Amino acid sequence: MGEPVAELEHVRKVYGSGDTAVHALDDLSLTVQRGEYLAVMGTSGSGKSTAMNILGCLDRPTSGSYRLNGTAVEGLSADALADLRNRELGFVFQQFHLLPELTALENVMLPMVYAGVPAEQRQERGIAALQRVGLGDRLHNKPNQLSGGQQQRVAVARAIINQPNLLLADEPTGALDSRTTAEVLDLFDELHRAGMTVLLVTHEHDVAERAERIVHFHDGRLVESGAGSQL
Repeated sequence: MGEPVAELEHVRKVYGSGDTAVHALDDLSLTVQRGEYLAVMGTSGSGKSTAMNILGCLDRPTSGSYRLNGTAVEGLSADALADLRNRELGFVFQQFHLLPELTALENVMLPMVYAGVPAEQRQERGIAALQRVGLGDRLHNKPNQLSGGQQQRVAVARAIINQPNLLLADEPTGALDSRTTAEVLDLFDELHRAGMTVLLVTHEHDVAERAERIVHFHDGRLVESGAGSQL
């Protein structure tokens, strides 16, 4: 660990205006260091999902600044933001978001299409990513032919295919049973040990405990920070 990958400084996010304004984030400052495994916790409405959306370049702060791998995000055009997102970030969501008509391999190769990777490289890298998550024998299966845990592994392979500087996981085990949850978390541990920076949003304490550092949100603010079981 050393330099920051993501830096939020004095970020505020307000939805609406006047009496109906909702202050989703209130003067939030948070730094994610390269190589860190960070868990974000908080109740519904605490601001953790809003922070994740800003970190993921899916939303912009109302005020304050966000730097992603040294790039100031708030002034970018929509196209530049999309390019930065595809180049720097990988996403894993609770509901997998796989395209049902595509095979596992085709789903994993999709981000490389947007990144302009040549076709023969896409196939090679896609197969390697699925082998890395233990699905080398499921390349041509469609999502409905895979278990929930296998679908989430495909989603992880897709998230890491462009070698992102930051992997964002939003409640990645929310739709999984306990055994499959453990398998997916083992995979995150493995990616982190290999040098990947991981930020995981969860409301489950046992999931958060797998991280090095845990931060808690309350009413749009960071209220406490502590160590997970990896430290």
